[in-house]
Amino acid sequence: MMLQVAPAPTVYQASFLQGSGPSPAFDFSRARHVALDGASWIEHIPNWLGQPDSLYRELIETAPWLQRDRWMYTRTVIEPRLTADFPDVDTVPQAALRAIAAALSEHYGVRYRSLWVNLYRDQHDSTAWHGDNIGRIQAESIVPVLTLGASRRFLIRPVHAGRMSTFRPASGDLIVMGGRAQRDWRHCVPKESTPSAPRISINFAPERHGLLRSIARTR
Repeated sequence: MMLQVAPAPTVYQASFLQGSGPSPAFDFSRARHVALDGASWIEHIPNWLGQPDSLYRELIETAPWLQRDRWMYTRTVIEPRLTADFPDVDTVPQAALRAIAAALSEHYGVRYRSLWVNLYRDQHDSTAWHGDNIGRIQAESIVPVLTLGASRRFLIRPVHAGRMSTFRPASGDLIVMGGRAQRDWRHCVPKESTPSAPRISINFAPERHGLLRSIARTR
C-alpha cells in the first residue's frame, strides 16, 4: 500500500454541532425511490446535505488519504483513486461526518459503525464494477453513498443480464442502495472522456470496517 499526500418531509438538524460552525441539515423529502427488481432498490436524494462545500474542503485537506493496491487475477494493481478509512464512526475527527452517520442511522434504522471516503482526483480515476463487501456478510443491506464536489456518473446493473441504470449525483446528493443490491447488482464509477474536477464519495458501512477488510483480503 502506498501513501499519497411520500411521507411528510423529513429534515434532521444536527443541533449538537452548534458552536463549531453552521450545523448541517439533512433533507430526505426529495428522495426518488427506484425498484431495481423485486428484492433490490436504489434511492437518489438531491441536495440531501446542505452546504456541502465546507465538508468537501475539510476532507480534501485533512483526510488520511492512501493510494491502495490490490491483487487482481495475476498481478498487483494500483487503485485509480485515493481512499481514507475511518473504522469507527465515534472517533472520526470531522464532526459533520459523525452527524451524517447519526442522521442516516436514525432514518434507515441501521447503525452505521464505520465509513470510508474515496477521492476521484480527475476523469482518469474510477471504481470498477463491484458489490460492496457487506453483501458477502448478509443478503440484504442499506448502503448510503454521499457525493461531494464534481458530479460523476454512478452506474448500476444486475449481476446477470439486464438493464443498466445511470445516476449523476451532484455535490450534496445521496445515493442509497438497499435490499439485495450488493448481492444481485453491481455498481461502478467509470472513467470520463472529458475533464472532471475532483469528486469525493463518502460510503457508510453497517459493520465494523476491520471485518469488511478481512473479507476483501480473501478475494
